[in-house]
Amino acid sequence: MEVKVVVMAALLGIVSVCNAQLDGNECTKASAQSCGECIQVGEMCGWCSTEAFLKQGESKSARCDEIKALESKGCSKVENPRGNITIDENKPVTNRKKDGSEKLKPDQITQIQPQKLTLKLRAGEQQKFSLRFKRAEDYPIDMYYLMDLSYSMKDDLENVKNLGTDLMHEMQTITSDFRIGFGSFVEKTVMPYISTTPAKLLNPCTSDQNCTSPFSYKNVLSLTEDGKRFNTLVSQQQISGNLDSPEGGFDAIMQVAVCGEQIGWRNVTRLLVFSTDAGFHFAGDGKLGGIVLPNDGKCHLTNNMYTMSHYYDYPSIAHLVQKLSDNNIQTIFAVTEEFQPVYKELKNLIPKSAVGTLSANSSNVIKLIIDAYNSLSSEVILENSKLPEGVSISYVSHCKNGVSETGDNGRKCSNISIGDEVLFDVAITAKGCPSPGKSETIKIKPLGFNEEVVVVLNFICECECHKSGIPNSPDCHFGNGTLECGACRCNEGRIGRVCECSKDDVRTEDLDANCRMDNGTDICSNNGDCVCGTCECKKRDNPEERYEGKYCECDNFNCDRSNNKLCGGHGRCVCRKCVCDANYTGSACDCPLDKQPCMASNGQECNGRGQCECGVCKCTDTKFQGPTCEICPTCPGVCAEHKNCVQCLAFKSGELKDVCESTCKNFKPILVKKKEDLPQPNSQPFLTHCKERDANDCWFFFTYPVNVLRETDFTRKCFHIHVLCLTSIPECPAGPDIIPIVAGLVAGIVLIGLALLLIWKLLMIIHDRREFAKFEKEKMNAKWDTGENPIYKSAVTTVVNPKYEGK
Repeated sequence: MEVKVVVMAALLGIVSVCNAQLDGNECTKASAQSCGECIQVGEMCGWCSTEAFLKQGESKSARCDEIKALESKGCSKVENPRGNITIDENKPVTNRKKDGSEKLKPDQITQIQPQKLTLKLRAGEQQKFSLRFKRAEDYPIDMYYLMDLSYSMKDDLENVKNLGTDLMHEMQTITSDFRIGFGSFVEKTVMPYISTTPAKLLNPCTSDQNCTSPFSYKNVLSLTEDGKRFNTLVSQQQISGNLDSPEGGFDAIMQVAVCGEQIGWRNVTRLLVFSTDAGFHFAGDGKLGGIVLPNDGKCHLTNNMYTMSHYYDYPSIAHLVQKLSDNNIQTIFAVTEEFQPVYKELKNLIPKSAVGTLSANSSNVIKLIIDAYNSLSSEVILENSKLPEGVSISYVSHCKNGVSETGDNGRKCSNISIGDEVLFDVAITAKGCPSPGKSETIKIKPLGFNEEVVVVLNFICECECHKSGIPNSPDCHFGNGTLECGACRCNEGRIGRVCECSKDDVRTEDLDANCRMDNGTDICSNNGDCVCGTCECKKRDNPEERYEGKYCECDNFNCDRSNNKLCGGHGRCVCRKCVCDANYTGSACDCPLDKQPCMASNGQECNGRGQCECGVCKCTDTKFQGPTCEICPTCPGVCAEHKNCVQCLAFKSGELKDVCESTCKNFKPILVKKKEDLPQPNSQPFLTHCKERDANDCWFFFTYPVNVLRETDFTRKCFHIHVLCLTSIPECPAGPDIIPIVAGLVAGIVLIGLALLLIWKLLMIIHDRREFAKFEKEKMNAKWDTGENPIYKSAVTTVVNPKYEGK
């Protein structure tokens, strides 16, 4: 099973590789006709501007390929423009202390670096840069308090009247530059949101309550540093009323966001506190009052009053998100506990917003604002303006404690304290050439902050050689094109490698005749198209494979193969024939001329028993086989082969003892006394240890190193043999000692007999005891019947005299 799995995995791997090769690459698939078109395909594509680069039959698009592929084809001049980044403005982030003597204006404080960059973008090439963000200490804050003045907020208004001075005092611990403003809202002044009867328009509350006329939104106090003035104006406000529960707060938020001049927003941290105890109307609800025009997102304040509430519908949530983001406003929703779930869902849709629980009478509003501000200011979220078509951007954040995030989380860092510095890596990539000849600008900014980074994008749409092109060049068929980057870019209506044809004359019989080889019927050998009387060969899916020749009759992939490799992997396929590398020959370059693989361990070619053909031994002696003809399965072992010579030379015995001198004359024995004195395997090359037995079952040991000195007949050998002889007597096994064997055998028989008797006796005892126990048990269980025999009749008969009266 394991073998099957491995084989299957290998096959899958081969299939994957083959598929990858067949897929080709995006450069060749694009069929680019100019350098500009080529470099827009991808960052790996280059254009060969060497004029003599194209081979016969290749089209202009063959100049566009991957850089390495062009270089391997011999291109000496590859056009491959690359993008770059230029930093235009790079003011360092501000290191400012709250208690410092230096007083900086808001526009003098820098929290993000750099501020402006220019990028040159090549299609598919990613350009990366880093943004550094640092929260400045004592950064100015503008806060606008927007309050619901419907009747249910009556008790809340009392607690807000002193909010100005109290909040000013609390905010001193955060910033020395704090301004506050106040606005109020109720509802659209049309039915069914309010009652339009004259009396209710004057006093929408009950007759015993003194309420002001209903209104949509009113800017009571623009942003000011005077907390006492805030208290005074808020104290003068009166509660109003409406009919339905949801309020028109979205109208008010929109006007606060877009009426920056009337509100008095500065380019500093902008906070909007939205206080209510009810829900909200949004886009589409205006239809109940006959209002169908969508909110236009513009400022409509006249004398600090929103005058178009009866004309425009409520804004949508998405519209509000856009305007709040455009104006860098962070929103704090101070709502009662009952509506917490609603506004928490709204918070998830509005970036840089927070929700706080407002007590029933707004007594905790200051703490709520401080907590919400700390939460908002501890998070940095980057956003960018709309990207041009074909441009993409990605972020990687490097936050506190070495934490890095990618994807959507790469845009933000949390838990940032004042003075902390974080880093964002930004990568911008373009696809193609989105804006030829002009620049595009995008802006990246941290949400809720007024600062931004301006990124100017310039797109590389043409090669450098394009600038030196020669319009109406004579080399382009009498001026029918521009000679640029080594090729002709044809004028409108002209085609061909040198613009030699008009599009109207592409398919004519006269031109097609020039594309038939040997007056045959196949146009361009069925491997190309006839364009202007010249064959332009087809492209293969695999960029390494190509058709060539005047008639596309040649290719570099239909040569003989060996081991599933073109030309055996040892040559090049040129016009369907293999051109072999050095030391290789054959139709598939599968025959190496090197004879080293045929050398046997003794240094002889094929062990002297064969011939070396294409690096493989062909054994001429049928007894021998193996890659070097050294294996002889039917040959006796060397030890057995020379056993008789060793016996006759060392011990004067064996089959050859009578002809020893003539038969074993090439052996020279050297006797040693002990086995340990024999040469060891590592002491000499080709050393063999032998252990043989003679006719008397005696063992003898010998070793010999073989120095092969081949002669012309390849049969003679000279041996230098070391023979072991222990006191000139072979090592014979000692005979058996009969007495101990017989004694042991007798003792064994006796012991076995005794053991059998004991076992038999033991079995009989066990059997007797079992029978006796059985008898005793039956005796105890026996019951004898002591009654009379039912068929017994006594021999005595008693007769009673009936007349006897006992006298």
